Amino acid sequence: MISRIDLRGDALPEGPALRVLLPRADFDVSAALEKVRPICEDVHHRGDAAMIDFARRFDGVELDRVRVPAEALEKALDELDPAVRAALEESVRRARLVHRAQRRTTHTTQVVPGGTVTEKWVPVDRVGLYAPGGRSVYPSSVIMNVVPAQEAGVPSIALASPAQAEFGGLPHPTILAACALLGVDEVYAAGGATAVAMFAYGTESCPPANMVTGPGNIWVAAAKRYFTGKIGIDAEAGPTEIAVLADATADPAHVAADLISQAEHDPLAAAVLVTDSAELADAVERELEPQVAATKHVEDRIVPALKGEQSAIVLVDTIDAGLKVVDAYGAEHLEIQTADAAEVAGRVRNAGAVFIGPWAPVSLGDYAAGSNHVLPTGGCACHSSGLSVQSFLRGIHIVDYTRDALAEVAHHVVTLAEAEDLPAHGAAVKARFDWKVPEGK
Repeated sequence: MISRIDLRGDALPEGPALRVLLPRADFDVSAALEKVRPICEDVHHRGDAAMIDFARRFDGVELDRVRVPAEALEKALDELDPAVRAALEESVRRARLVHRAQRRTTHTTQVVPGGTVTEKWVPVDRVGLYAPGGRSVYPSSVIMNVVPAQEAGVPSIALASPAQAEFGGLPHPTILAACALLGVDEVYAAGGATAVAMFAYGTESCPPANMVTGPGNIWVAAAKRYFTGKIGIDAEAGPTEIAVLADATADPAHVAADLISQAEHDPLAAAVLVTDSAELADAVERELEPQVAATKHVEDRIVPALKGEQSAIVLVDTIDAGLKVVDAYGAEHLEIQTADAAEVAGRVRNAGAVFIGPWAPVSLGDYAAGSNHVLPTGGCACHSSGLSVQSFLRGIHIVDYTRDALAEVAHHVVTLAEAEDLPAHGAAVKARFDWKVPEGK
């Protein structure tokens, strides 16, 4: 059901040479980009009319408007299963605790007497958030997008999720209920590239946003790439992935269950086990078959994901070698199920989020750990972070110098300006004084 890659015996290569040995889904955003370009430009030129046409074409629904009416949000929350509401409320509570602690404060540094640089943090003015709605419904993604934006102080927050024929052209009611629970009343029935284009360009019903965040399929990723430079984005999210670094102390039933938990997202989802124990690898393989048979989404998602080129059991000689492998892989979600898991986790350099030991499965992080589940995929954890309060903030430096403080450093400014052959830069400093800047001063 899942392939093996044997990296035992020989010294592991470095950097790119190691990365090419590891499994990864084929996710060609560049090819998708050309297909989303005309869609985005149609939204640009025709606004809501294009959005309605694309909802008919892609979602099979007839919309009379794109924005979800306020009464639909209220109704969805009123009719929400009490147990689901309680779970969402607890997820929100925990997410707020974590994300509120991320808020940055204004800080002033006195560089010299009379010269200060202050860094203040200002939220973006408006964000468009995306909650997927294809194979599954993701109210958890509403929480993971909205909470950090709110805690950052973003004054204008809108959310889009695909229109669903089953619900009369509205997004899934649990999505709407989560929005209402969080106080987000600007919600649109829009999916894929059309949603990103709506936020980027604006339409008659939706003002343009400064930034778009949230996970989605390849069309969402391609649209984000198309608009990079015009709007801010969080990341070009690819298929979800889990890597588990485990030794002989790990419970094979836990490891198998965790691999399956990510495989059920999508046939392109990646499930990777890295282990120094051939016995554990064998035991996990034995566990996969009955656990897969006992669950849902078997033939359309889980089996293709586990059998795909993006999933594998990787055998290594030692846990230190395994660390080298998972750092090269840069997983969205990385579980450490080893003896002294906390110590091993402390040495991880590249991962979107790290889950320590047998009682912190990725599923906990998806819903109720308090951490954010919008994380870098496709190896991007080597240079990018998951969604956080900082994602929605801009740092602005405020420079305040007195005449004496500028005079004290003026000769250095002039020297560097002349070294760069930009004499007007130096002249702009000299013009502020009724004396020449002395040589060597």
